[in-house]
Amino acid sequence: MATCDTCGNEYDKVFKITYAEQTGVFDSFECAIAGMAPECAHCGTKIIGHGVEDAEQIYCCANCARKAGQKEATDRVS
Repeated sequence: MATCDTCGNEYDKVFKITYAEQTGVFDSFECAIAGMAPECAHCGTKIIGHGVEDAEQIYCCANCARKAGQKEATDRVS
């Protein structure tokens, strides 16, 4: 049995995620997202997809990137 870093649940099927220099032990993907997913630099939502990045920040969508000054950001090119 191990303990989830996010919720504290003791569980026999935890998993470990390592990203860059951060490692966490989780009992569900929900807890992993809450514990490790990056946050949008504009609105603070957890980013569980690709997001939109500039040289220094990551945003949940192009709308947030544009609101933060990245005028050329687009979610989709037709």
